[in-house]
Amino acid sequence: MTMSRRELIKGIGASAALTLTGAPARAQLPGGGRAKVIDIHGHYTTVPRALTEFRQRQLAEIGDGSPTLLRIILNFSDDQIRESVQQQLNFQRERGTDVTLFSPTAGAMGHHLGNEATSFVWSRICNDMIHRVCTLFPNNFIGVGQLPQSPGVSPKKCAGELERIVKQLGFVGVNINPDPSGAYWRDPPITDRFWYPLYEKLVELDVPAMLHVSASANPNFQGTGGHYIAGDTTVFMQLLMSDLFTDFPTLRLIIPHGGGAVPFHWGRYRGLAQDLKRPPLTELLKNVYFDTCVYHRPGIELMLKTIPIDNILFASEIVGAVRGVDPESGHYYDDTKRHIDAMTFLSESDRQKIFADNARRVYRLKV
Repeated sequence: MTMSRRELIKGIGASAALTLTGAPARAQLPGGGRAKVIDIHGHYTTVPRALTEFRQRQLAEIGDGSPTLLRIILNFSDDQIRESVQQQLNFQRERGTDVTLFSPTAGAMGHHLGNEATSFVWSRICNDMIHRVCTLFPNNFIGVGQLPQSPGVSPKKCAGELERIVKQLGFVGVNINPDPSGAYWRDPPITDRFWYPLYEKLVELDVPAMLHVSASANPNFQGTGGHYIAGDTTVFMQLLMSDLFTDFPTLRLIIPHGGGAVPFHWGRYRGLAQDLKRPPLTELLKNVYFDTCVYHRPGIELMLKTIPIDNILFASEIVGAVRGVDPESGHYYDDTKRHIDAMTFLSESDRQKIFADNARRVYRLKV
């Protein structure tokens, strides 16, 4: 990659330059206050329009052979950034959540698009945008990054960006795409040694990763309803069949969207582990966690009664895959907190773990 540090700073605008050199975003509330509800899964899906236009231009210029990337200025003002996250802030107030672990739009990571250089530039810009949000709203957002993955390219090449976002930007985690090919699954399973350099860096930095696929390029798999859920389920089975955590006993991985089909088929996976002479699932759960991005009450109830409470982290995915209002309830589908609030079988200790303590433990949070 030939882009210089000076050129990249220019490309994202002078007002964003502090994200490359400044102090990390705070992951602690002023005065040592402690958040009561931590949402571990939020995406910056409401970015300023110019960022989306930049991405379209970036990808178009791969094809015409005349890149003018550095002539495009993404000079967003602080007011533009503030305006872009008002919907998330409103939802936090209305739903009673305190802080969101905030990452770039998962579907827009687009690792299957362009090439290695394209992904490097795009990931770095997206991570810097997240940092700007966290700097402007340190009480509301904590950064989680994306990586410059590319199909067939060693994840070792992502280690530099992972270290940068943790050490320089203060991010507390990262999203890893287990299928950079866009629903064609051409890279090795996430338990293969192909991925080990990335896991080594995660362990060194003591940060967890969410295993989150991106957009689908395969017409057989719609993205948010097909590829996402299939991806969540697939990575769990890969983990079940592997000895990954023997090699990385302190590695912490989160499977989003309630774990895909896993809680519903818990008996199947327990039985498969037994038939395959694998350790019981309780061993796997020493390193694997699930979020609560499940958009109906029976589904969340099933999850809460199946997965150990210590392995469940509150999340809503706002503003994410499903943005509408459920006509049967009159509530937004992604208002997951109200479902957990309604579970009378949960103890106060259970709620404390789901809403905050588990996130503090897995992400090493000080909020």
